[in-house]
Amino acid sequence: MNYEEKLESNGYKLSTQANKRIFEAGVRTGNLIFVSGNAAKVEGVLKYKGIVGDTVSLEQAQDAAKIAFVNCLATVRNMIGSLDSMKRIVNIKGYVASTSDFTDQPKVMDVVSALAIEVFGEVGKHSRVSLGASSLPEGTPVEVEIIVEV
Repeated sequence: MNYEEKLESNGYKLSTQANKRIFEAGVRTGNLIFVSGNAAKVEGVLKYKGIVGDTVSLEQAQDAAKIAFVNCLATVRNMIGSLDSMKRIVNIKGYVASTSDFTDQPKVMDVVSALAIEVFGEVGKHSRVSLGASSLPEGTPVEVEIIVEV
């Protein structure tokens, strides 16, 4: 089973939507791809809006983080043709729009780390950052960006 099939068996389908931003969805330099931040959009529409710890629950934020991560992977696939060409997920950054007293940003991103390792095994072992923010673009509760080696 290839990586894309493993993602689908976990309930996630990679998008083929084109980048509609004024900046690149991902940039390759040498053997690294830096993927721009992605929100939890499904077919171009945010699945969740709001602030974690207020209008968005921890569980909803975790789901949003996984969707945003899969959207990052779609960018990689669209750039190189297949996720099977990845050698390593180097880094994952997660930004969580949260209330000032919400301190579980790492718990929001733990599900992304677990999914990366479940699907990609050794290739999915990565470094990570989880940060809180007062707000994020378009009202998304979570934004994820990744760096992968190919």
